[in-house]
Amino acid sequence: MPLRWANGCPGPLKWDKVPSADKIADKAAQGNKMARQIHYNAAEHVPEKTAQDPYLRPAFSGPERLRRLVWNLCWLFFYRPSPRPFHSWRAMLLKSFGAKLGPHCHFYPGSRIWAPWNLDCAEQVTAGDGAEIYNPAPMRFGSHAIVSQQAYICGATHDYDNPAFPLIAYSMEIGAYAWICARASVGPGVNIGQGAVLGLASVTTRDLEPWGVYAGVPAVKVKQRKRIIENAESGFSAS
Repeated sequence: MPLRWANGCPGPLKWDKVPSADKIADKAAQGNKMARQIHYNAAEHVPEKTAQDPYLRPAFSGPERLRRLVWNLCWLFFYRPSPRPFHSWRAMLLKSFGAKLGPHCHFYPGSRIWAPWNLDCAEQVTAGDGAEIYNPAPMRFGSHAIVSQQAYICGATHDYDNPAFPLIAYSMEIGAYAWICARASVGPGVNIGQGAVLGLASVTTRDLEPWGVYAGVPAVKVKQRKRIIENAESGFSAS
């Protein structure tokens, strides 16, 4: 089917015609074991009057975009140039922008966090150089979860069935002792079970079962991981 430009649709586009978050969640949950939790729908937050063409409308409010600008400047001048061993320094910067981090978290200088205020980590969470956490909605990482080099965790997408193409963001959870290997990608709204492994350069658009090892594009379960602990607590930070 050829792409249809928004201005070619019959009649003026109305943001109030966008499906409700519940309907989008139901659609996303089909074939998925855990219903995806929509946290943010741009159609419900950005006024239609901001631009006649919905593709030109910002996905977030002015104050939100300003907060991201300040954070990006902080990342550029203070986070990215910091020496690799300065994990406490980078943790302090993330916390100053609202991140909740447990002790001994290791965020390497080349890691990218889209919104620190939506980051909630238990103890000893690691994000390697080049790892990118795109979290317009809250994203939680259990104890000892690892995101390796150049891995990408995507927390948002667009409703491509709606001509207004609004951004929708999902809350997500990466379980304790889970490992997202180098260059692997996690799709929007996907939850990673405790101890699950997503192999090198693999891509998943569905939830991963606890202690399963997944590989490929799309990722499929290839084996069961030995439980290195009997019952890991999520241990999410409260401060």
